[in-house]
Amino acid sequence: MSRPTAPATVPESVLRGSIVERLFARADDERPLFTHQDHLRGVEHTLTWAEFAARVRVVAGQLRRVAAPGERVAVLAGQELAYPLAFFGALAAGLVAVPLMAPSNAAQAGRLDGVLADCGARVWLTSSAAAAALPAHEHVVVVDELTGPGADPVPVAPESPAYLQYTSGSTREPAGAVIPHRAIVAACWQGSHAYAVDEGTTCAGWIPFFHDMGLIQLLCLPVFAGARSVFMAPAEFVHRPGRWLRQLAGYPAVFTAAPNFAYDLAADADAGEDLDLSDVRIALNGSEPVRPRTIERFQEVFGPRGFRRAAHRPSYGLAEATVYVTSAGPEGPRGAVFDRETLAQGRAVETDGGQELVSVGRPVGQLVRIVQDGREQPEGEVGEIWVRGPNVADGYWGRGDATAFGAALDGAGGWLRTGDLGVVHRGDLYVTGRLKDLIVIDGRNFHPQDIEAVAGEAHPAIRRDRVAAFGVSDDDGEGAVVVAEWTRGADGGAGVDVREVTRAVLRAVSREHGLTLRTVRLVPSGGLPRTSSGKVARSAAKARYGGDRG
Repeated sequence: MSRPTAPATVPESVLRGSIVERLFARADDERPLFTHQDHLRGVEHTLTWAEFAARVRVVAGQLRRVAAPGERVAVLAGQELAYPLAFFGALAAGLVAVPLMAPSNAAQAGRLDGVLADCGARVWLTSSAAAAALPAHEHVVVVDELTGPGADPVPVAPESPAYLQYTSGSTREPAGAVIPHRAIVAACWQGSHAYAVDEGTTCAGWIPFFHDMGLIQLLCLPVFAGARSVFMAPAEFVHRPGRWLRQLAGYPAVFTAAPNFAYDLAADADAGEDLDLSDVRIALNGSEPVRPRTIERFQEVFGPRGFRRAAHRPSYGLAEATVYVTSAGPEGPRGAVFDRETLAQGRAVETDGGQELVSVGRPVGQLVRIVQDGREQPEGEVGEIWVRGPNVADGYWGRGDATAFGAALDGAGGWLRTGDLGVVHRGDLYVTGRLKDLIVIDGRNFHPQDIEAVAGEAHPAIRRDRVAAFGVSDDDGEGAVVVAEWTRGADGGAGVDVREVTRAVLRAVSREHGLTLRTVRLVPSGGLPRTSSGKVARSAAKARYGGDRG
């Protein structure tokens, strides 16, 4: 799996440098670098390369006075200019940035507590706008209020940690992928070749900066390539999707990125506005399964306004690979229809009327293999997706568990086990599923045990340890289902209304996780399948109830 238009490996000259060096190499450039579109106030704020580099020096100077090189510092700001200022300031000071977000609800606050405890960040970086939302803390630096002398960037080794990328997983077991400086420039080099990003490109979008895709696409890649970044807050897109389309139409040579749900949302919310999307060069579709219907619907709506189908680029990546793994090429999206039963048995065979999947393309500057039982699989055979390249993280912070990292294949180490299932067909990678039970909806990851814990406490009628949560996928997209054993006579009552219990579960999961369940199914005691040890068997529960919407 290789793309002949790009070199097979990232050049050593790139890996020896750093993203901070790329920034300060343009410290005299008066072109715009970062533009924040603040729709709440109806204004735009822009920093040139020169202005941004000067402010990064000030932040780095302050951080060198309050923290020692190698310390972790948390970035807790909103989607604003202060965020890249804090992130690059931390890197320039020789610190390890931890990109996070200022919490806006109890669930986010709980997750933040777990991450901060895991990474041990003593110093927090924030903005004047976000500072009031943070809990009390002794060492808080408000980066957009700093003045005074700046400092030159601290030299860093390519293998030294640059930041910790916490995956959007369980609040009970936060996992921070250690991204070294070498991996940042490697991923940016790969992305610049895969998506043709150069000095004339506008990297536009709204993906949150604490997410691996937003951090690279909107902050690091523009700095690496000498491009421009134009961004808005995620909520401003969700509330009015047309803002994203106007953003894409308003700037030249656009490279944007979003999860599949965003393309659905934009098409569904379209008001027929007169836009010219002919200069959208690349629209990356990734972070969750790419649906064929989404591609066709988006093209149907926006093709007449200049959007080229070849610009739509289904892609695959993960935080542990910094972000990029594979992407569709200049031909745009393509796919295949596979026999469902054969695919479920581990082989990809094309047929009519089967399961249509979208290809996520081929890698640039790294190796991708399909592995089963420690052996590489031939084309057409399903297995776990393994990745090897300079963009791969150095493991999880504070953990000696090397299960996912450092695997060996054909005598060579350094392979990342992604936990995703895939198959190579006609030279392209297709992602077919997940080894584990992770639920992905609208670009967000949910661990089933977290949903089960909330559902089990939602109503006295539910048996706490007899709850199963799992993901489903159909024509309506990705969704989550909860199946729970219950007792009608809970708390001595003569009978509990099933609608009351269902509503209680729906409300609790929505409140704690911001997730609207597709279905809540209540079953009698013993209705959930269990393992030999007495635990609820999620896979068996999904097989039994996954197709039931009642």
